[in-house]
Amino acid sequence: MTSDAEDHASLFGELRRFARTSGAVGGIAARVAGERVLGIKTDRSAHAGDLRAILGGLKGPLMKVAQFLSTVPDALPEEYAAELAQLQANAPAMGAAFVRRRMVSELGPEWRTRFASFEESAAAAASLGQVHRATLPDGTRVACKLQYPDMPSTVEADLRQLRLAIAVYHRLDNAIQQGDIYEELAARLREELDYTREAAHMRLYRIMLRDVPGVHVPEPVPALTTRRLLTMTWLDGRALMRRLEEDPPQEERNRIAEALFRAWYVPFYRYGVLHGDPHLGNYQVRPDGSVNLLDYGVIRVFAPKFVGGVIELFEAVRDDDDERALHAYQTWGFSDITREKLAVLNEWARFLYEPLMQDRPRMIEETNDIAYGRAVAERVHAGLKRTGGVRPPREFVLMDRSAIGLGGVFLRLRAELNWHRLFQELIADFDADALAARQAAAIAAAGVPSEDRVAPR
Repeated sequence: MTSDAEDHASLFGELRRFARTSGAVGGIAARVAGERVLGIKTDRSAHAGDLRAILGGLKGPLMKVAQFLSTVPDALPEEYAAELAQLQANAPAMGAAFVRRRMVSELGPEWRTRFASFEESAAAAASLGQVHRATLPDGTRVACKLQYPDMPSTVEADLRQLRLAIAVYHRLDNAIQQGDIYEELAARLREELDYTREAAHMRLYRIMLRDVPGVHVPEPVPALTTRRLLTMTWLDGRALMRRLEEDPPQEERNRIAEALFRAWYVPFYRYGVLHGDPHLGNYQVRPDGSVNLLDYGVIRVFAPKFVGGVIELFEAVRDDDDERALHAYQTWGFSDITREKLAVLNEWARFLYEPLMQDRPRMIEETNDIAYGRAVAERVHAGLKRTGGVRPPREFVLMDRSAIGLGGVFLRLRAELNWHRLFQELIADFDADALAARQAAAIAAAGVPSEDRVAPR
């Protein structure tokens, strides 16, 4: 069977994937329905552990979706969110036969002549592909990311499961109407299948972060990159969790946190571009505390008006100005916001913005209660359910994901920084027209696909 045939999004491929995962998703539906509708108590913790075991052994996006949903407040019951948050992209790597087939299909039968050396054993395995070390004829060390076979059909099957799970949960609890969440996730997952798009995003980040100290971005190699093969310069570094196990000094923890803060938010507030996947596996640390940002599959471009709305909401929460807060939510795309819903949404906004309000070094969360964020989310969920629910706009999804995901990383780091000053430095003299000009110039220089470009409005 040819590699092209393997990657064809066939009905049979989707059905195989659907059959393999439907028991897990159906189990969630049955247990949640039994408890909420019929009053039948079940051991959700045990089932959630089984679900994590099933998904953790699968290659493909369902694992990544599960990781994402575990950070969206009340997208899943607490037991499932806790278990799925532990998922790592640790599926076993594909063997040498797959590697050779993939390289022949992407670069031709003489592909080995394009490299001085190529290691057929994977250096890392992720959800959509695996990475191999190689060296170019000129001595440049590179990383080659090879997409697993049959990923298009895998994506479509997993999206069917996600739609089913969201539909079932929505019937039971409509506090957060997740239609736009699904559409956003589906669009981003399908984009991740195109490694030429990811290479363009990598070039974009090299442009946006070129003057930011402490952040390193690989350089793609266009001649050795296709839709299913991404070749980039190799960056030396260590997994963040491994470094934390060695209990590094506070100064190093702070340097790592500051580098990550700038890596995510310089692009957003200066260019309207956001990395939507702050997963621990997507960056490494160097001995000097600088970081390598490795994965660029989930990138979103925002209209300058949306970025302005984020800043406006911060100022509204700071000044306790409900009228400005309402305008900010409407700018984002929220509709039907009553005064009661506004009060509930503002509680979540205060939780997210609170570290940015105080002009002093501090931890990102000072309650010393690991369940504090969950408690806030539960109160917000109850309030939204009581007031009729909301439908978060698509643009909100990845922004909220990044804020929560990065907050979790900063907690693990136990970083103590003046978040207020870091934030104020980024938003000082914000101008939507200037952002639009920078955005247009950067994405044009990087060769970002036209469908990723957001017209200023």
